[in-house]
Amino acid sequence: MKMPETAIRAEIQKNGVLPFARFMELALYCPETGYYESNKHTVGRHGDFITSVSTGELFGQLLAFQFGEWLENLSQKKGDKLIILEAGAHDGKLAADILRWLREHRPALFADIEYSLVEPSATRQQWQRETLKEFLNVQWFVSLEEFSRIRHQASRIGICFSNELLDAFPVHRLGWNANQKKWFEWGVTLDGEKFGWARLENSEFRIQNSELEAVLPNGYTIEICPAAENWWCAAATILTHGKLLAIDYGFTADEQFSPARTRGTLRAYHEHRVSDDLLAQPGEQDLTAHVNFSAIQKAGEAAGLATESFCTQPQFLTRIFSAAVKQNKFTPLAAKQVRQFQTLTHPEHLGRAFRVLVQAR
Repeated sequence: MKMPETAIRAEIQKNGVLPFARFMELALYCPETGYYESNKHTVGRHGDFITSVSTGELFGQLLAFQFGEWLENLSQKKGDKLIILEAGAHDGKLAADILRWLREHRPALFADIEYSLVEPSATRQQWQRETLKEFLNVQWFVSLEEFSRIRHQASRIGICFSNELLDAFPVHRLGWNANQKKWFEWGVTLDGEKFGWARLENSEFRIQNSELEAVLPNGYTIEICPAAENWWCAAATILTHGKLLAIDYGFTADEQFSPARTRGTLRAYHEHRVSDDLLAQPGEQDLTAHVNFSAIQKAGEAAGLATESFCTQPQFLTRIFSAAVKQNKFTPLAAKQVRQFQTLTHPEHLGRAFRVLVQAR
């Protein structure tokens, strides 16, 4: 029996029904044996799913071009370091793609950059250190709080970003009881040797939308992610001047409620197969839900950020590519780069569900 399953069983036996968010947390992040802790090669053709990073280096190069444009426009005192802070860097490949492009095409700017990674996992830090060993301007922090504490008296001008991080935060799964006209929370219990679903009594979570509640079918299910909103609020305070960027698949609040999607957006991924069996093989499959970008945007604005843009990944990358071509940074494209760009932007590939939120202070 794998450790996530052992830990989940122990908590259910001790506390009764377990909130799904806790089940998801243990399945993905159980020390040393959780899905993200023990599976370095989950991403890519031979893993469980593909990402924009795994399509090739073009994604990171386009981000590097945009970051370079932003950083050069940020005012700074002479001698201050510019920050690029990445959270959720997995094995560090995206950071390497960004840094290599900046080193080659913007060497003067590269010399002024301090690249920081926020990574709470010692295992993933080790993967990242191996990938980024050629760079001397990279440092690690276990949390946003540690970064803020250590950098408290220093310049904090630059960019804080994440790519496919917010979707990996544990979510609470809510269901609608049409007869009682109220929301309940789904939890996890033991059903013989397997895990099964059970309703949690006295959940603190609710969704306030009386117009929708009047028409929602019984059992309608949706996810909420306070952890992602709280993280975004914390990230909003990291920089005194700069950009906060999230790239992820998700919806607006209005888009989340769909008549065709009565079971929510939570899915399990294993060997490029999508499954609705969320409780099977904890630690062996990825669990992920679409981001509520309306909630994230609102959280950032409440923390004092101004929203600069919210668009699809194809729109975001196409604008960058067009600007880069004008500066002769990406011409001519090799055949493999053309294929990468098509994969990143085509609606039948990664261009369909991915959104980009940019906020600034």
